[in-house]
Amino acid sequence: MEYKYTVLTNTTIGAFMSQLDGNIVLIALPTITRTLHASAFEALWVLMGYILMTAVLLLLFGRLADMYGKVRLYNLGFLIFTIGSGLCSLATTGTILVFFRLVQGVGAALIWANNAAILTDAFPPNERGRAIGVNLVAGISGSVIGLILGGVLTVALGWQSIFWINLPIGAFATFWAYKKLRELGTVRHERIDLPGNLLFAGGLSVFLIGLTLGALTGYTLLDIGLMTVGLISLVGFGYVELRVPTPLMDLKLFKIRPFTAGILSNFLASISRSGISLVLTIFFQGALLYDALTAGILLIPFAIAFVTVGPLSGFLSDKYGARGFTTGGLLISSAALFGFAIVPGDASYPTLALLMVVSGIGGGMFVAPNISSIMNATPVTRRGVASGISATLVTTGALLSLSIAFVVLATSIRLNVLQAVFAGETPMGSNASSNIALFVGPMHTTFLIMGIMSLVAVIPSALRGQKFEGVPESRTATAEPVG
Repeated sequence: MEYKYTVLTNTTIGAFMSQLDGNIVLIALPTITRTLHASAFEALWVLMGYILMTAVLLLLFGRLADMYGKVRLYNLGFLIFTIGSGLCSLATTGTILVFFRLVQGVGAALIWANNAAILTDAFPPNERGRAIGVNLVAGISGSVIGLILGGVLTVALGWQSIFWINLPIGAFATFWAYKKLRELGTVRHERIDLPGNLLFAGGLSVFLIGLTLGALTGYTLLDIGLMTVGLISLVGFGYVELRVPTPLMDLKLFKIRPFTAGILSNFLASISRSGISLVLTIFFQGALLYDALTAGILLIPFAIAFVTVGPLSGFLSDKYGARGFTTGGLLISSAALFGFAIVPGDASYPTLALLMVVSGIGGGMFVAPNISSIMNATPVTRRGVASGISATLVTTGALLSLSIAFVVLATSIRLNVLQAVFAGETPMGSNASSNIALFVGPMHTTFLIMGIMSLVAVIPSALRGQKFEGVPESRTATAEPVG
């Protein structure tokens, strides 16, 4: 097999695993909450802890990848992710599960920080959109399978089984990556930006804890203090990055217009789409009281539309450039989100399914061309850190999206009702109809905010420039393996 297809196959497994795990946990979340007697806050952080750990480590791992090799860290990521999955299945409380999800997040960060960079190194510029599209299809296929498989496993074998599925896949992928993948290009040895790492990780973590904790019982001085300290730390991170000789975030890359436009539109698009599945999962299981399997099946239209459009847009963007596809995709996504923001609580399922399909089409048009545009604009020796920056802002956007959804829900619904909704139960003294009525207002507010974010993302996307504008391809992109 030609090496580039070996790379595509292995990185595709990584994309598949990450998406599979995300949707399996999401669809099982009410069951996990109910079985472990977890609070709504712990339930949220079962999702957010994993993403947070990924977000705060991606930049560091991107830098380490440029210094010590992308493949080496990618292989380690598979191993840690697999071990973390096994530990998650052993959790006996919500708190313990959150901790083990942090371990799993370390592995995911190692995979995500290097996946796109390894793929980009292996493929020439005129084939990258197609390769990333195939990678995307596998990832979304994992999300489709995760919705169904998560429901089946949760109903049949209990929530622990959703983590068992990662063990054989992870073991095989770890062994295969170690045997088959090799470094392309050169590596650079630089100092680690310790102050930048601490300010970014600490600032983002403290801000999100204050934001979500305060939403449950009303914002106290402690919650506001945590948010303030977090924001000050993030501002300090930007200050430090402008002055250290080897910054964690290479701000010089932001002088490249397609890179900056792609990164910014990706961040805003992530805020607009990442909370959709959480809101609909809670709606189906918490408001309509469907079981995990039914809820998973009902969410499939979004993923099918995404996986259908993704590879086609990636292929066409190689020929015609990314701007038209990314901008059009964001506009379509905005229309779907605004549709969700006005649909009544008793709307028929075909109406919801149509909106999911439209949203999936918009997302599929955007993602693969945007990633290809970002990586094509980046010098080959900086693709590890560029991939890390891109993935960091996407995961940060996902954290903000989940936080926004949770804050809107928690500030609009009484705590005992919110707890019941997250556990997929009808609160005492309530019924299904009143449950739906309580949930619809916050759901509309959340989708309105997300629709606005998607619309704002159109601006940087439209300003990215024409096809392949940016940094010329380096000869080292096709260099012989090193090491």
